[in-house]
Amino acid sequence: MSADGTWTTTINTPMGAQTGTLVLTTNDGELSGSMQSPQGEMAIADGKADGDNLSWTTSITSPMPMNLEFSAVVAGDEITGSVKLGAFGNADFKGTRG
Repeated sequence: MSADGTWTTTINTPMGAQTGTLVLTTNDGELSGSMQSPQGEMAIADGKADGDNLSWTTSITSPMPMNLEFSAVVAGDEITGSVKLGAFGNADFKGTRG
């Protein structure tokens, strides 16, 4: 199943649920795209797609500078996974395509 498309996501952070939009494009094992959230738009870096398994990083500057490391699995029109929030541990996230 391709991960390509626009996803509505929710990340369950220590500061509460954060909603956003994830735009993904896969090409020969590479994953690219962007994330849009109340903190702004962030480009996806180091994106990898291995079948239904995805990984990527992105950086935020608000509320503080932090690198976010995502790992996810796509199943049909659902995406689930976890994100490492720098020194703040891990958080779960989920989303739907559409």
